[in-house]
Amino acid sequence: MVSVLNSFGANHSKLAEITISGQVTDATTQEALVGSTVVIKGTSQGTTTDVNGNYTIVVPDQNAVLVFEFVGYDKLEIVVGTQTRIDVAMKSSALELSQVLVVGYGSTTKKDMTGSAKSIKNDDFNRGIINSPEQLLQGKVAGVNVTSATGEPGGRQSITIRGPGGVRTGSTPLFVLDGLALDNSGTGGNTNPLTFLNPQDIESIDVLKDASATAIYGSRGANGVVLITTKKGKSGFSGMTYTGSLGISNLANPIDLFTADEFRQEVPKVGGVLEDLGANTDWQKEISRTAITRNHNLSLSGGANKLTYYGSFGLQQQEGILKGNDLNLYTGRLNISQKFLDDRLQVDVNLNATSTLNERPPIGGMIGSALSANPTYPAYDAATGLPFRYASGTNPLITLGLEKDITTVNRVIGSITPSLTLAKGLVYKLNFGIDNATSTRDLQSLASAVPQQDGRLETITTLNRNRLIENYITYTFNNDIHGLTALAGHSYQKIFLQGRNSSINKFPISPIEPIYNPGLGQELTLANNRPGGYALINELQSFFGRVNYQFKDKYLLTATVRADGSSKFGENNKYGIFPSVSAGWRIIEESFMQGGIFSDLKLRAGWGQTGNQEIPSKITQPLFTSTVSGTTSYPLADTGPFPAGTTFTRLANPDIQWEVSNQIDIGLDFALFNGALSGTIDYFNKVSNNILLEVIPADPVQPASSIWTNVENMEITNQGVELELNYRKRFANGFKFEVGGNVTFIDNIVENSPYTVIPSGAAQGSGLTSATINGYVNGQPIGTFFLREFTGFDDKGLSTYRDTDGDGVVSDKDRISAGSALPTRMYNFNTVFTFKGFDLRANFNGVAGNMIYDNTANTNFYKLRLSKGINTTREATLFPNESVNNAAPVSTRYLKDGAFLRLNNLSLNYTFNTEALGISKYVKGLNLSVTGQNLWLSTKYDGYDPEVNNDRSISGISSYGIDYLSYPRAKSVIFGLNVTF
Repeated sequence: MVSVLNSFGANHSKLAEITISGQVTDATTQEALVGSTVVIKGTSQGTTTDVNGNYTIVVPDQNAVLVFEFVGYDKLEIVVGTQTRIDVAMKSSALELSQVLVVGYGSTTKKDMTGSAKSIKNDDFNRGIINSPEQLLQGKVAGVNVTSATGEPGGRQSITIRGPGGVRTGSTPLFVLDGLALDNSGTGGNTNPLTFLNPQDIESIDVLKDASATAIYGSRGANGVVLITTKKGKSGFSGMTYTGSLGISNLANPIDLFTADEFRQEVPKVGGVLEDLGANTDWQKEISRTAITRNHNLSLSGGANKLTYYGSFGLQQQEGILKGNDLNLYTGRLNISQKFLDDRLQVDVNLNATSTLNERPPIGGMIGSALSANPTYPAYDAATGLPFRYASGTNPLITLGLEKDITTVNRVIGSITPSLTLAKGLVYKLNFGIDNATSTRDLQSLASAVPQQDGRLETITTLNRNRLIENYITYTFNNDIHGLTALAGHSYQKIFLQGRNSSINKFPISPIEPIYNPGLGQELTLANNRPGGYALINELQSFFGRVNYQFKDKYLLTATVRADGSSKFGENNKYGIFPSVSAGWRIIEESFMQGGIFSDLKLRAGWGQTGNQEIPSKITQPLFTSTVSGTTSYPLADTGPFPAGTTFTRLANPDIQWEVSNQIDIGLDFALFNGALSGTIDYFNKVSNNILLEVIPADPVQPASSIWTNVENMEITNQGVELELNYRKRFANGFKFEVGGNVTFIDNIVENSPYTVIPSGAAQGSGLTSATINGYVNGQPIGTFFLREFTGFDDKGLSTYRDTDGDGVVSDKDRISAGSALPTRMYNFNTVFTFKGFDLRANFNGVAGNMIYDNTANTNFYKLRLSKGINTTREATLFPNESVNNAAPVSTRYLKDGAFLRLNNLSLNYTFNTEALGISKYVKGLNLSVTGQNLWLSTKYDGYDPEVNNDRSISGISSYGIDYLSYPRAKSVIFGLNVTF
């Protein structure tokens, strides 16, 4: 009888259950809100909406209450009652002012932020062939300049937030991945260290720009901070998503060389002897190809009760547009979150594993040969079908077959972050993470009879290990009037870098490549193959704290302090203290603002200090050397060799201290017409002083030729204005458009340098090896081109230059400041058009006010080379009165305008209605897309691309804006498929 009653009760309970379905949309735009949560109040049972905003959930009875939530929207609670379908239109919470921004060691909302920061969600990322997170951001954030320094797959990106602020700091900000501060050191080869991160795994990227926002990271935040948050699972939801794409890329802008027919005419005109083999070869076309990129990603996510998970597997196979260039990237990620002890303890585990295989041809040599090769020579021998071998010059296809550069990088990043609620509002958090990267790079030259060369193999191994442990406590208190969040913590980070290299020469001509059997090498001497290596340990210990206070939700105050101790500094100044303070006034909350056209208005102001420790490791410590020489040795016996004498080569320097940047920021956030028009205006001023610099010692007894010190009076200033605007509108027929953009005006200046010029930017090419191109000049911006001013030609057709000091002799003393590589204006704008299932997005970006030094033209495109039967562009014959014997030294002749406007990204997407197709039971979302990258470019620059920055630093001093045989940029079309099950 009891079992019968129990059975009846169970069946009766099931009969009482109600299945509810519906759609969640934006109340203003009627757009589907994808990924909004629907939870039964008082339980952990819930679900999320699919790509069409639809959901289905089973509730226990009519008394159940459904809670609808979505980031940036007001929460809704609805009693089920007798309803079986509940459609919900959610209202945006004051222009998404509740949008969550990740900041150092926590998060805040957009309306409560007092510093200058911007959050970009994954829906707004740039699309297409993406190798690193910087590319996702390009053009999206005011004050942030992302430069693709090379068109090579996986190549390094240059990113600057509000301009570079030091001589050696470069411009790279601190990247923080799920709370783990990454080291910006390379991981081997020429691959961008951030290539390991699969863009499909990224949920959001938050950019902290001013010191009041970055000071919580102290010395690491001098160049800004980029916080990357990866995707997590959601409770009550389980799904699998496949994303695949096929990309087709070609050389976007080949350099306009003389064709074979033009070459036949031009060489005799300049008095050269034409060697014509009758071919019509486009050498740039011969070394390039139509490149294919395949991308496959599979992700699984979901959760139930107290456990959520996200896992992904990615494969990217990318061909470079130069032959012999391939990048294969394999990624895996697992993010797990588990709650214990009645939800008082939460443990988050993040694990990312990546293997990168990068094969590179001899890029500089190939491009240089292709630009200069005689176009009347055939590329291939008609008889053998092999690359044609000719006496004068080098066929770049032969070089391609003989040289190889292969780098394998394996990188594992893992972190565990438990957080324990000790009492109401009091949470303790531990963050422990390890980033371990190992790489092997093989540089191989095959033995060859014609052209004659000995085989060689050089192997370079690199280890980069980064360990971080942090402990911090957060206290939160809120009532109707006051809001307080206080944070205090400790951080310790240890970075170990190690590299080794070995080589062997004289391999026989054999079908076996040296990379597969180094033992075939026949020469292993210390003279030519001495093994080498290095090892460094850098440690950083920090204590930090922050207080956020709100009064009546309209007066905001944030105060931060961080004390950093670095092993790079001497005992007297190991620690630096970096404070900041910022305040905000939510004017919109004042009574006099009610009923106006503004829907949001907030004034912000902040000041803060950040530090710089980018100096070589160990330079504060003494250095000894043991040598046998006339000044260090003496005999200890009547016969036998002299013993080595030990002497100082560097004295201890315990007084060197932190370089410090002071920054102020004043900002205004606003929105009008119910949020249709929104924007931000910021003024910033950043002054770096106590500059770390390598100088000639004042003490003549000093054993070293140079020493490191702080130059007290030297200052580098970046100041400017940023403006962001966004307008969106929806029409009755469902058509919606959004137009947004940002512009940055920025000035940079170097003052009180102890030198007339600190040189950087070493020139390359025959006859230019000792020349420098740009540097740090008093009263001028960083990256200033310091050159002799080209004024034309004399009556002999030889170049003339301005004699600035009037002494009758043109020398290096006559160099002038001829412009900077840093842009003074950066602008970006984007548009989104949506109608029914179609979505069209375009993103433009551009810069102005900057110059580029065309080192490629300086080395290759002048009349003397053309007269020797070497191909050039029309630049070589631009001046009829130029002598064929005229040399081409470094000068303003090859300094060019670097301004450009680019259609960086154009994407058309169509989202299918899976319900209408009758497949919604199995397929929750289906999307097809086509994306174009670098489809259009407007510029005066006649090189491959104006977005270029070859690293030509001298003694670690950063260079900017130099183009030398840079890897060409591609124009790509990508077809994509996204399916959610």
